[in-house]
Amino acid sequence: MGLGTLLIRADASSEIGTGHVMRCLAIAQAWRDRGGGAVFLMAQSTPAICERLSREGCKILPGHAITGGADDARTTLDAARQCGCEWLVLDGYGFDSEYESGVWGHGFGVLYIDDLGDRKHSADIILNPNLTAASAQDAGQHHETHQLLGTEFSLLRREFRSWSDWNREIVPTANRILVTLGGGTPEELALCILEALEQVKSQVESVMFVLGASSEQPESLKKGGAKLEGKASFVRAASDMATLMAEADVAIAAAGSTCWEMCFMGLPALIVDVARNQTAEAMELHRQGYAKYLGSGSELRPQKLAAELTELLGSQEVRREISQRCRKLVDGRGAERVVAAMLQTRAQSIASVVHEGARA
Repeated sequence: MGLGTLLIRADASSEIGTGHVMRCLAIAQAWRDRGGGAVFLMAQSTPAICERLSREGCKILPGHAITGGADDARTTLDAARQCGCEWLVLDGYGFDSEYESGVWGHGFGVLYIDDLGDRKHSADIILNPNLTAASAQDAGQHHETHQLLGTEFSLLRREFRSWSDWNREIVPTANRILVTLGGGTPEELALCILEALEQVKSQVESVMFVLGASSEQPESLKKGGAKLEGKASFVRAASDMATLMAEADVAIAAAGSTCWEMCFMGLPALIVDVARNQTAEAMELHRQGYAKYLGSGSELRPQKLAAELTELLGSQEVRREISQRCRKLVDGRGAERVVAAMLQTRAQSIASVVHEGARA
């Protein structure tokens, strides 16, 4: 017997990026692989994101209420009843306690993705896939709440599965660079990176610059790329990040959920935070040797990046050490584990209700 419908409430835009929706897509794929249906309810989205979700067989519902709060909760409940929701997945920082209490306890399971761990939630499952999850997550949740904490629950999309047994070649001198700054691609940071790459272009064979699904390519980036004398390529809303990561020797990246993809692919990276909620995790990745953290993207200077990049490109030993350590951290099966936990939690909940009914 197939599963019911998974309703996902998440948004995407140039301001908030696309990470919330894209990691939820990994859960949707794993859910659909089990025979269920997936519906995304979004108050904010982009044409590229909608196109990607449609290609994946996901239905999209527009939400008209401001994210979070009672109105959004009512819209979500209406959508849940309309689609016969079995589980509701929430991913975003704008869902307040009023919203959560409004959608919990209506006959379907609620999973909240919280990579901050800074407050209690009304949910059946709390998912925090970060390195800092165990220390950050508030242990004082409702007693009914299950917690999925740590990188074994990192959410990687289907495109990465075929690379599970792949082994990265660590070349003596690296020269192929991937740049990915999240769904919004901050223009000032992108220009800083292009300027740094111009300073080291004699050491570079190719640069693949991934523009987020929420981003257009401004004229300034085209001019910056031209200074690399044909070595730079730009792709928007890449549908196969795994292949791009496999083809690169090193990456320059924002410290969002892409970090888990790079770890899975064993891709050594220089990372910067582009939002305050990324800082703690970026620092922990650096501390444990999974990446090199260069600080805030807004404070990054081309000279510093050029120097750090030159060092990483030239050190085969450092790149090999980072790559091997990363491959052991993320195995790519996080979404499958999350769906399995959802099914187990739901079964236990139903069994409990049946048991209580029999006692009555």
